[in-house]
Amino acid sequence: MPKIYLLDVTNRDGVQTAKLGLSKLEKTLVNIYLNDMGVFQSEFGFPTTKHESNYLQANLELAEMGVLKPIRLEGWIRAIVADVETAFKTVPKIKHLNLSISTSDQMIQGKFQGRKTREDIIDNMAEAVDAAWAHGAESIGVNAEDASRTDLDYLIKFGLAAREHGANRLRYCDTLGYDNPFTIYETARALAENVGLPIELHCHGDLGMAVATSLSGAKGAIDGGQDAYINTTVNGIGERAGNADLVATVLAVTKSKGFADKYQLGNHIDLSKAWKIARFASYAFDVPIPINQPGVGANAFAHESGIHADGVLKDPENYELYGYEELGRGEPEMVDTGREISAGEYSGISGFSHVMGKMSVTFSGKEEANQVLELVRYANVESHKPLVEDELLFIARYPEIARKLLTLNPLG
Repeated sequence: MPKIYLLDVTNRDGVQTAKLGLSKLEKTLVNIYLNDMGVFQSEFGFPTTKHESNYLQANLELAEMGVLKPIRLEGWIRAIVADVETAFKTVPKIKHLNLSISTSDQMIQGKFQGRKTREDIIDNMAEAVDAAWAHGAESIGVNAEDASRTDLDYLIKFGLAAREHGANRLRYCDTLGYDNPFTIYETARALAENVGLPIELHCHGDLGMAVATSLSGAKGAIDGGQDAYINTTVNGIGERAGNADLVATVLAVTKSKGFADKYQLGNHIDLSKAWKIARFASYAFDVPIPINQPGVGANAFAHESGIHADGVLKDPENYELYGYEELGRGEPEMVDTGREISAGEYSGISGFSHVMGKMSVTFSGKEEANQVLELVRYANVESHKPLVEDELLFIARYPEIARKLLTLNPLG
């Protein structure tokens, strides 16, 4: 039976959100948390974008070191040969790519303004796929942008061309959140049956249905005989109204009525990591988790109504589909109300050593402590906020990797 795999795009679509962003260290921590959670793949950035190069190479080094394993790290580029050439020149060790091009008549006419035809779209994609294989790619996904507004016969033709040139997956992009659970099922099934490639479901929340359409699309792909890859972001962050939320998607796949009896995840997802990654993303993006967010919102397990409170006290399953412990919740949050020493861009060695000592981190000598402190200062300059404990620990454990993450060469 085909399976469902999660391909998280927080570090690509999530960071494209208007007015928001992550530092390179924060993006790296997201990858680490996704790996710990068991997510199959992270679309970890843009290998044609110069300021991403050190970050991308540093994360690939972490993969070689075993820190980021077994998660796969995949880059996003346009489906044109020039982008393929730039990607492998900028990030020579990149192995997994997603090549994207618009396929709808709306985009071909309204975006390309007559410079491309339907045939050009397929030719550009095929040439880019061939170029990526020639440069040593190990897996390639082909991305049909605005697929939900693309004629199905043309989309099948596009997918067959991708398959002919060796693509591993076809990404069906509901770019504007236009689909619904009924239409996407039929389309995903038709693509799976007629193209013969695993289908990625990339859904947006413009109509509030990103998780529902993702599940229905996955069902269609599997009923059509192919694996399904659901694109998610942490806390649903993403362009405009966001993408399918990672935690809500996992809960829907595993907990919704009868779904997991037939449509199962291809690898184990550790839901106990959900609370940690959701809180970190909220802090890093500086976007509060909605109070009613599934699983991780402040009210997800809150009961006030007399009937509900009485029922949940007698048996939590009366009013809760799943337990808060499953998501890694339940520990009290401690806040210092007295003296507090924090590590920031102007910290000195005494205060910094005190902070690290509270985390049982010791240094071989003053020189090592000063080197790590300098990296912490730079990390604070980049993020404009105090670093969380895991960021401090990361810098202390992998100072050379941290140095690369913090190094930008704007005109080099």
